[in-house]
Amino acid sequence: MTALVYWLDMAGVVVFALSGVILACRSRMDPFGMLVLAAVTGIGGGTLRDLVLGVRPVFWVADPTYLWVILATVGLSIVGFHYIHRLSRVFLPVADAFGLALFTVIGAHKALLLEAPGVVAVLMGLLTGVAGGMVRDVLARRVPMVLREEVYATASIAGGITYVGLGALGVPVGFAIGLALAVTLGLRLAAIHWGLALPVFAWVIIPPPPEPPASGEAPAANAGDEAPRRRRGKARVRMIPPQRRRKRGSEPQG
Repeated sequence: MTALVYWLDMAGVVVFALSGVILACRSRMDPFGMLVLAAVTGIGGGTLRDLVLGVRPVFWVADPTYLWVILATVGLSIVGFHYIHRLSRVFLPVADAFGLALFTVIGAHKALLLEAPGVVAVLMGLLTGVAGGMVRDVLARRVPMVLREEVYATASIAGGITYVGLGALGVPVGFAIGLALAVTLGLRLAAIHWGLALPVFAWVIIPPPPEPPASGEAPAANAGDEAPRRRRGKARVRMIPPQRRRKRGSEPQG
């Protein structure tokens, strides 16, 4: 089982590093920029996880194989750069979804091995899954996926809860890993395919209705007369569903 988790971790590093390479190409970065985006995406979340959990040294310092895997991914991408542009625009979010699922389970699994509480394990799975992608998007001057309205962090949380819950019930680790991967990946791919999103709560100002003029009362003729006091609108918090945001074309991000 330890070997399975290790190779799943390596697979997640490859997938996330590849997503970083593709984004670097779309952002017109040089090979060093490709390497930076691939590295922060592949090992950034796990690094923060180990630092929070107090693991010393962090995983890629103890096992430099992760660094060689990232270098190999970038090197093969540079050699085959003619084929990168042929990748569909759907490939990047799909590859990111696979990396999210893998790293979510790995983060939760490692936290449970260190005897962290269940809620901490779920948060460590979320941190491992989304932190690297957040840094990648910030370096590429994009709004991170986790801050958009699409189902992203929610899928990671659902997968982490699934894994921690099954572990608490005594389910075999292999089955728990497979089901948690399926939950996270299924939710994220469904969000990509059908555009699933969570509603947002927006602070809106409701304008007051116009006041009808009083009967028999003529408007002021002199410019020096005091203008009527305008009523202020009322501030309200409203829930805006995803369909309405897309229809209006100016949805708030959150």
